[in-house]
Amino acid sequence: MTAATDPLVRVVTSAGVSTLTLDSPHNRNALSTPLMTQLLAALAGAVADDAVRVVVLSHTGPVFCSGADLKETAAAYASGTVPAGLLGDVLAAVWECPKPVLARVAGPARAGGLGLIAAADLAVCAETATFAFTEVRIGVIPAVISATVLRRLQPRAAAELYLTGETFDGRRAAQVGLVTSAVPDDALDEAVAAVCGSLVRGAPGALAGAKELLRRPAEPELRAELAALSALSTGYFLSAEGREGVAAFREKRPASWVPGTS
Repeated sequence: MTAATDPLVRVVTSAGVSTLTLDSPHNRNALSTPLMTQLLAALAGAVADDAVRVVVLSHTGPVFCSGADLKETAAAYASGTVPAGLLGDVLAAVWECPKPVLARVAGPARAGGLGLIAAADLAVCAETATFAFTEVRIGVIPAVISATVLRRLQPRAAAELYLTGETFDGRRAAQVGLVTSAVPDDALDEAVAAVCGSLVRGAPGALAGAKELLRRPAEPELRAELAALSALSTGYFLSAEGREGVAAFREKRPASWVPGTS
């Protein structure tokens, strides 16, 4: 059992690069409230530190991020809430970070993990890493993460992947725009280091200005969109289908709406 005070995000800064490592492998780096709170603090620290020029989002264990902590979500049903609003804050903090953010993805990502990857400016993944928008299979929709994901994905690919929930690999993720590039597994760290080496050559003020330029059409609406999508997500999680889907996932059984399920 992990205590709320345990470090779930580890920070190492070297040569201008601050690596924020999701370190909750016991639940596949799920986005629990304690982890998201620590990630927000780590991001704020990186922004405040003038020595930090680049932020890297990384992970321990084989999974980058499994998405929402469904155990926590199930427990929150009793109070009629789910932590979708905090996820919105995390995605906004990554998106709005004035310093370049690079996601290093060595393993599977799902749900909120996909939102994190899309919120980063750049993302490099292993070719064997897998991705899937499985929300419809547990009776909910990828609402909150759509604020960042739909700014990256090609529209036809988004429709296919959102509606089918099918799994895809790193090469497809690069093809449809979810990540910047996919590389052989044993070349991932070298590729990440090369990108960081390029980024730190940019002047800090110019990098921040270039990010503002890139965000200019969408930036004013992002937080309002996240607030609306957080409310939408909460409605689905609290619906009968959402409750049944989360229960079925945790109990490792088909949901009641799957044909042939009694």
